[in-house]
Amino acid sequence: MFSDRVFQIALLISLVAHGVIVFLNAGPFFHPEADQEKKIEVSYLKQPPQEKEAQVRRQMMLKPEPFMKLPEKITVDQKAPPAFPGEKRPFKMDKSMLSSSNSFNKPTLVKPDLISIKKKITLPPIDMDKSKINNPSYVSYYQLVREKIRRSAYQNYTRTEIGEAYLSFIISKEGSLEDAHVLEEKSDPNPYLQAIALKSVRESAPFPAFPKDLDYPRLSFNVVISFEVE
Repeated sequence: MFSDRVFQIALLISLVAHGVIVFLNAGPFFHPEADQEKKIEVSYLKQPPQEKEAQVRRQMMLKPEPFMKLPEKITVDQKAPPAFPGEKRPFKMDKSMLSSSNSFNKPTLVKPDLISIKKKITLPPIDMDKSKINNPSYVSYYQLVREKIRRSAYQNYTRTEIGEAYLSFIISKEGSLEDAHVLEEKSDPNPYLQAIALKSVRESAPFPAFPKDLDYPRLSFNVVISFEVE
């Protein structure tokens, strides 16, 4: 009998405990409005017009101004900007100055009456001593001297007189010119040609030194300069 009473007490305690647990878990069903989210109400304040105008003015003051305002389209008719102080304005040409009467006329080519003349300078061979002709060193050196005189005469001859000039001159062993003169009895009687021939010989100096085979302190040479035109 005692065991039945204990069983009844334990059963009663279990029922009470389960009832409490069920009651606690079933709370939201009995109070549904507690879990609903609260609505947030937002109210906007209207900005006073004076404060709005002040804000606009502040934004305009902070806005950067452009460095230079150029017109959208630049034309020729637009005037140039004013000059800086002390600056000179460029010269402005008047269109009336560019009239047909002042236009540039291309000059016409005039056919020259004179035809260009080609000058010719030669040094004809002359009679020489057999001892000099048989010496190859002398002949080779003599050719160098003749060619140098011919080039100088070609530069100095600027007129159209024709003729020949016979000259005799002495060259030292070192190549310097010691004496030079015109043999007038063998030359054409033309003062201009004689002077050009003598000038050409003097301007050709100094000449090359003698080769080792020509063991002489000095040597004499004769040349004939022929002036011709073609």
